[in-house]
Amino acid sequence: MTTPSDRPDALGPSEPLVPPLYQSSVYSLPDLDALDRIMNGVEPGFIYARDGHPNARRLAADLARREGGTWGLVTGSGMGAISALLLATCQPGQRILAGSRLYGRTVQLLQEELARFGVPCAFCDVSDLSVVRQALQTPTRVVFVETMSNPLLRLVDVEALADLAHAAGAMLVVDNTFATPELLRPLDLGADLVMESLTKMVGGHSDVTLGFVAGKADIQQEVARVVSIWGLAANPFDCWLAERGLATLSLRMQAATRNAVWLADWLAALPGVSRVYYPGRPDHPDHALAQRLFPGGAGNMLCFELAGGRAAVNDFMRKATRVPFSPSLGHFSTTCSHPDTTSHRYTAPAEKKRQGITEGLIRLSVGCEDAETLRSGMAEGLGG
Repeated sequence: MTTPSDRPDALGPSEPLVPPLYQSSVYSLPDLDALDRIMNGVEPGFIYARDGHPNARRLAADLARREGGTWGLVTGSGMGAISALLLATCQPGQRILAGSRLYGRTVQLLQEELARFGVPCAFCDVSDLSVVRQALQTPTRVVFVETMSNPLLRLVDVEALADLAHAAGAMLVVDNTFATPELLRPLDLGADLVMESLTKMVGGHSDVTLGFVAGKADIQQEVARVVSIWGLAANPFDCWLAERGLATLSLRMQAATRNAVWLADWLAALPGVSRVYYPGRPDHPDHALAQRLFPGGAGNMLCFELAGGRAAVNDFMRKATRVPFSPSLGHFSTTCSHPDTTSHRYTAPAEKKRQGITEGLIRLSVGCEDAETLRSGMAEGLGG
């Protein structure tokens, strides 16, 4: 008979410095009584990875602590996180009020997909509290906003929105992906639920696709049920990788924010750059709010507009070979994207014009390179 000490995985008094990866999709149990105890929540344990596994639970616990939540759940993508929390909180006929400058796929989910289930959505300028107050005269279940809008980085006053939503009997849900809990913790300001796309800055290495939901409101079981039934769960390997990225999130955000601050000013002085969008600059419409929300800096995301339109963007991308065109964000080195043809590709032309998304607009996800490497890489594309 093999004793525990004879097993090849016996560790004795030692512990692995790197958390183990639990790649198993299913777990064995000694008997039916053990199954019942786990299923009834009497003792911890795992049965089937779609319902939970050690890597997801460990990552969720760390993120929930950082967000200031009492619970957290990891999902298979950021869109999976939004879907899970809205499916768990909204019934047919219950209205969603959303910001009018959201990520394109989020708009499609709210405007098209949820409408098929009888959940209506209205959009308004959530930067204008008087507009929100008027919109909330119609009964509303959820107010959904982004901390920083994608792509032009318009900010929202989370605390004031939470007050307005709660006074109207609604929940405030915040997509905090651009800010991350390093810059802002919406739950501390009154939000009911917060979500993150862990694919971005939290993962930090462009090798995971994950989402996350956290809250203080006691709806964890409802969200977990949706995640399991709709198949929105996260796989162990991505969770294991994201935990690695999470360990350096604070350092990466600090370095990338420092780079974004000076890069925004450098870009604004270049010929051919018609405008720079960065909340840390005095010319941004939400600069005063940024100073209040983000005293440590306004994050690593910025946009700039080239006067030459699409042709100028193509020229920049072909020359700036050290600043890859990569239609996402959050990598540890700087990448660029083109909202008009990527994140907002399916947005109506009139809506793009209203938001200010032009053919010449480039979005930068600023990374952690040393300043000279970043400057020279950008200068290759801009001739600055």
